[in-house]
Amino acid sequence: MRELRQLEQRCKEFVLESMTADSAHDLAHIERVVALAKGLAATEQANQVIVVAAAWLHDLVNYPKDDPKRAQASFDSATKAEAFLKSLGLNGTEISAIQHAIVTHSFSAQVTPRTLEAKVVQDADRLDALGAIGIARCMMVGGRLDRALYDSFDPFCEEREPNDLLYTLDHFFQKLLCLENTFQTDSGQLEAARRTAFMREYLAQLKAEIFN
Repeated sequence: MRELRQLEQRCKEFVLESMTADSAHDLAHIERVVALAKGLAATEQANQVIVVAAAWLHDLVNYPKDDPKRAQASFDSATKAEAFLKSLGLNGTEISAIQHAIVTHSFSAQVTPRTLEAKVVQDADRLDALGAIGIARCMMVGGRLDRALYDSFDPFCEEREPNDLLYTLDHFFQKLLCLENTFQTDSGQLEAARRTAFMREYLAQLKAEIFN
């Protein structure tokens, strides 16, 4: 099945039937990642079938941030996608490429992408953790886990190591502001820099409001 629009529709239907989601990894997140992945794939000249399928299916299985199985989620998503991908008539090489992109998208899995398509999907997912939407998602997750917004004595981790298990704001310093240097494609790096600059502006404004 080669027609991209039909592929997307089938993937969306499967996601709606099968995914386990939280508010930060819901259908809207997947749709944003798909849109980002399409744009990056066009610029980087990646295989759209591989990229689009992997982007739709990357979060079929999602464990909470504080779940010990968190790093296993992308592997489980790739496994869960296999039978569905076979039903689409994709060949073994295509399915393996899609599964590799699903596995390597995850920051927690710590698997290096070997293909251009996997790099595109990883970049697309990480872009959705940055910028205005990244700030919103970070706050949603922190609230769901009942974490304090910040440490009153050192909100911006100036004299201590960040600990996002305790403070939501620490996640910026522990992970989000570090993502910019992990992007795999040129177009992904450009957008990551723009979104990270916005996040730094937000933190500067927040600092001014906290210490007014």
